[in-house]
Amino acid sequence: MKTKIAVSVLSADFAKLGEEVALLNEADIIHLDIMDGHYVPNLSYGYPLVRCFRKLTDKPLDAHLMVTNPDEFIDELAEIGVQYISFHQETVYHSHRLVQKIKSHGIKAGIALNPATPVSTLEDILPDLDFVLVMSVNPGYSAQKFIPSAIAKIKALSKIRKERNLNFEIEIDGGVTDQNAATLREAGASMLVSASYIFSSDNYTDSIKKLRGI
Repeated sequence: MKTKIAVSVLSADFAKLGEEVALLNEADIIHLDIMDGHYVPNLSYGYPLVRCFRKLTDKPLDAHLMVTNPDEFIDELAEIGVQYISFHQETVYHSHRLVQKIKSHGIKAGIALNPATPVSTLEDILPDLDFVLVMSVNPGYSAQKFIPSAIAKIKALSKIRKERNLNFEIEIDGGVTDQNAATLREAGASMLVSASYIFSSDNYTDSIKKLRGI
């Protein structure tokens, strides 16, 4: 699979958001970290800002729901026009039902795995997923240190995908830089999410190309 670069705008300068988004031409996807201050110890942004991003770019929007009630977000995000939605299975009783609700809107559905959550918890639902989001940091804040055990999870998911002839994508989020991007791609990740690495650089385009291996 071609490597897709999803830029997490959590680290963008919100005082000049239009300018920031305009500099992300090399990116494939805009990644939105939606936090509620309950499931994770931080608040990010809600529907008004998601609508703003939808107006600022034609790129696919990837909504990562770090919230205790993801089911209540789906209809509104679908109306706004996001293309990817992932949620944490710890927040719902019936993951399969929520996955089907997301897909009923024509949106790609994914489940996020926290660093302490094993791949085995997804065994029965993998055939229904469009992607798995492997968290390589504990969710809630940008600019955290990469947790190396995430690489083993990517390899395990890649192996399962091949053995069971599945076609879900593997997304990795947290501490992704040009120093580990090649290792992540080789392990089987096809979607790399990066935030502080890109927005702290002098040239967003060059930084994204480095993640892609160009």
